[in-house]
Amino acid sequence: MNTRRDFLQKMGASALMLQLGSISTFANAFDQIEQPYQGRVLRVAIMGLGGYGTRVADAMKACTKAKLVGVISGTPSKIKEWQTKYNIPEKNCYNYDNFDQVKNNPDIDAIYVITPNALHHSQVIRVAKAGKHAICEKPMALNAKEGQEMLDACKKANVKLLVGYRLHFEPRTLEVIRMRNAGDFGKIRFFQGQCGFKAGDPTQWRLNKALAGGGSMMDIGIYAINGARYMVGEEPIWVTAQETKTDPVKFKEGVDETIQFQLGFPSGAVASCLSSYNINHLDRFFMSGDKGFAEMQPSTGYGPIKGRTHLGELTQPITTHQTVQMDEMATIIFEDKKPVVPVNGEEGLKDLKIIDAIYQAVKTGKQVKLTA
Repeated sequence: MNTRRDFLQKMGASALMLQLGSISTFANAFDQIEQPYQGRVLRVAIMGLGGYGTRVADAMKACTKAKLVGVISGTPSKIKEWQTKYNIPEKNCYNYDNFDQVKNNPDIDAIYVITPNALHHSQVIRVAKAGKHAICEKPMALNAKEGQEMLDACKKANVKLLVGYRLHFEPRTLEVIRMRNAGDFGKIRFFQGQCGFKAGDPTQWRLNKALAGGGSMMDIGIYAINGARYMVGEEPIWVTAQETKTDPVKFKEGVDETIQFQLGFPSGAVASCLSSYNINHLDRFFMSGDKGFAEMQPSTGYGPIKGRTHLGELTQPITTHQTVQMDEMATIIFEDKKPVVPVNGEEGLKDLKIIDAIYQAVKTGKQVKLTA
C-alpha cells in the first residue's frame, strides 16, 4: 500500500525529470540558433562599376563571409560615388592602368571582373599576376583558347579562378539537380532551354563584336548551355546550330541575333535550345525523363526562380543570388569547399568549348563533335 511519503517522492522525481527535460530542450534549441560567423572574410574589389557590378555590390551588403572593400574603374566619378556609397577607402581604389599595384595591398583578397567580355582575358591574367584570386563574370572569355590561358595563369600564380555562375547556388535549381540525382525523373531524355529578350540601345557594348565577342550567344545563350549541362547531368558530345538574322543593321557581321542549337549527350538525351536578342519573354528550362519532368520559368532571371515538377511546385527559399554566391565563393576560396555544381575556371572552359563549337556549326552547317 502506497504511503503519502511514497506519493510525494514520486511527484518530486517527476518534477525533476520535467525540469531536466526543459533544460535539455532549451539547450538543444540554443545549439540550433545560428551563431555569428567568426571565420575569415573574403575581401573583394569589384572591377567594372556598371549595372551588374552595382547589383553585386548591393547584394554583398547582406553577406556574412564576403565584403566589398575596393573598386577598379576607368571613370573617376564612379569611383568617388562608390567610395561614398559603400565606404571604400582611398587606398583600395584603382583604375585600369594602375590596378597591378593591388599586389602590394594586403587588404584585398580577390578581384571580381565585371567588364565587357573581351576584357576578361587580359584582366584576369593581370589579377593572377598580382597574386589575387580572380572571380570573373560569364562568359569567362571569348573562346576556349583564351579561357585555357586564364586557367594556366591562375594555376601558375597559385590563385583560384571562379566564374559568376550564381544559379549554381540557387535553391530551386539545386532541388531539381537533387531530384535528378535521386532518380525522380528516371532516365533523362530531353532538355529545352530558351533564353532571349529584345536588345535595346544599338550602341551598347553587347552589340559590339570587338567588346562582346558575338551577340546573344555570348550574353544569354551561355545560360542555356550551362543549364543543359547541370540539368541533364552530362557533358554533350556533339552540337548542331543555325542562325537567324532579321535585322543586319542592328546585328552587324559577327553579332548574332538569334541562334538555335542542339546538343547530344552520351546517354542519348538531346537538348534543343534558343538564344535571342530579338525575342522577348524567353526564360524557360524544361526537362523530361521517363518518370517525370521539371519546368522552370523564370529559369535564369534575377528575380524569384519559379518552377514545378511532376510532383508539384518548387517551394525552396527565395534568395538574393549574388549574396549567396559571394558567401559561397568565400568558402570555396578559403576552405576549398566543393559546391554541388562547380563554379571554377574548368567549368567556365567547358562552356567556352561548346560556344566555339556552336559558332563553328553555324558557319559550316555541320554537326560538330565535342571532346573533353
